[in-house]
Amino acid sequence: MRRIVRAGLTYWGQTGSIETAELLLTELATNALRHGHGRDIGVRVYLWDGRCVIEVNDGSPTRPELRHARPYDEGGRGLFLVESMAEQWGVSPDGTTTWCTLPLTEGPTEMEPAALTAPVLREIPLDLPADPSAAGLARIRARTLLTVQGWPGNQHLAIDVLDTLVDNAVKHALTPGKVEQHLAACLSITEAHELLIDVMDPDPGFPEFDKAIAGELGRGLWEIIRQSVSLSWFIDAKNGGKVVRAVLRPGPVDL
Repeated sequence: MRRIVRAGLTYWGQTGSIETAELLLTELATNALRHGHGRDIGVRVYLWDGRCVIEVNDGSPTRPELRHARPYDEGGRGLFLVESMAEQWGVSPDGTTTWCTLPLTEGPTEMEPAALTAPVLREIPLDLPADPSAAGLARIRARTLLTVQGWPGNQHLAIDVLDTLVDNAVKHALTPGKVEQHLAACLSITEAHELLIDVMDPDPGFPEFDKAIAGELGRGLWEIIRQSVSLSWFIDAKNGGKVVRAVLRPGPVDL
């Protein structure tokens, strides 16, 4: 796993973060192996918002606890090292995944949201009703459209992402009882075969976006991030609301 994270950070041009990332991954993985009750573990490493994110999933709902080992103890210092060296660390709401972040040291990389997308080749707009049926209709239409277009990526994941974003917009961006509210989506395929999923809603703000993608407000957006999907949002000047954008790359996305 250390070789994998070293290769990934070298490819991303973040060689200054390699040694610390290797240590953090080692401590989280060792902790999972020791306390995961014999379960297989999963590791995910990705760049997001100027940070390297490391996640280790051991499948066990038992939440790891920070210990302060005595000088003569042979173990018990793993999470203490993580807390000391990581920018942030935490545990997923279900207790199965321990994560930490490390600030990048060498400026923007090609993995950051602003640099992810190539010129758009095709746009597929989806008009949606501004009511709870929108997510289901979006799933049905997207399944057909992605199949017809032959997008070379994980179409099941793309449909799940669209469903989550539309459902989130219905629940949090629409005003109950208000008429003539605008809700729409658009699927775009770029020259690099990336898939952009844009969901437009009438609410011009997203004040707790960072908390939402960190899983502090629910699992929806956090689950998307865990799949190495990039999420961002921006003001929709044309319609007076906002756009929440997901970017999916073609083919496998795990290291």
